[in-house]
Amino acid sequence: MEGGNKKSPKKGEKEDYHVLHKLPPGDSPYVRAKHMQLVEKDPDAAIVLFWKAINAGDRVDSALKDMAVVMKQQDRAEEAIKAINSFRDRCSKQSQESLDNILIDLYKKCGRLEEQVELLKQKLRMIYQGEAFNGKPTKTARSHGKKFQVTIKQETSRILGNLGWAYMQQTNYRAAEVVYRKAQFIDPDANKACNLGMCLIKQERYPEARSVLEEVLQGKLLGSDDPKSRNRAEELLLELEPWESANLTPALREMSPEDAFAQGLDQLMSQWTTPSRSKRLPIFEEIYPYRDQLAC
Repeated sequence: MEGGNKKSPKKGEKEDYHVLHKLPPGDSPYVRAKHMQLVEKDPDAAIVLFWKAINAGDRVDSALKDMAVVMKQQDRAEEAIKAINSFRDRCSKQSQESLDNILIDLYKKCGRLEEQVELLKQKLRMIYQGEAFNGKPTKTARSHGKKFQVTIKQETSRILGNLGWAYMQQTNYRAAEVVYRKAQFIDPDANKACNLGMCLIKQERYPEARSVLEEVLQGKLLGSDDPKSRNRAEELLLELEPWESANLTPALREMSPEDAFAQGLDQLMSQWTTPSRSKRLPIFEEIYPYRDQLAC
C-alpha cells in the first residue's frame, strides 16, 4: 500500500547480503575490512581495518593474507612484505604455505630476486622432504571463485617454472635452463618450453632452441593451442633466422648441456637433507634416475 510503512527486513536478508557480496557473517574488524574491500571499494580503509583485526586476534590468518594482497594492489608491496614477516608467527601452520606464495609474488613485484629464489628453493625442499601440502598428495586451490585439486607433481612444476623465470631475470640462463628442463621432464607445457627456448637462444644454442620451440607449434605440449604461447614461439623462431642463415658457430661452452643439467640438479639439492625412502615423494624418485643417467 502506498504511503504505508516499509516492510521490515526478512529473516534471511542479512545472510543473503553476505552471500551476495561474498562476506563472512558478523560485525568484527575483519568483516568490516572485507566490506570496505569488496563493497565500498576503499582499499585504504580496508587496510586499516585489517590491521585492527590482526591486533585484535580476529581471523589473523585471513586478515594478514588479505591485507598483503590489498597492499600489493596499492603498490605497497614492501610494506606487505614487512607485515607478513612480522605477523606470520601469529598464524596457523596451515596458513604458512599460502603466506609463502604471497611473499614470492611480493618479492617478484619488488625485484627482490635473491629472496624470491631462496624461498622457491625452500618450497622445493619441503616437497622433496614430504612436508608440502601438510603431508597430503594433493591440495585444494581456488581460482576465480572455483575450487580445484592440485597435485604434488603440478605444484613442483609450477615452482620450478617460477624459479626458472627468477634465474632468467638474473640473466643466469644456464641455471634457468637446468630448472626448465627439470620442470619439462616432470610436467611439460608450452609456456615453459618457450622460456627454455629463450634460455637456449641466450646461450647461442640455436638448433636446440629451434627443436624445443617447434614442439609448441606442432601441438605436442599442454597449452600449445594457447594463442599467446604459439605467438611467442613464432616470435622466438623468427629471432633465430638471422643467426641460422649466417651459419654462425655457437660460442664454446665449458660443459655439455647434459653435464650442466646434472650439475645443476646437484647444486639445487646439495643442501637438502636426504629423507628416508619411505618419505621421498614419487616424483623425486623419477628425477634421480634421470639425473644419474645424464651424469654418466
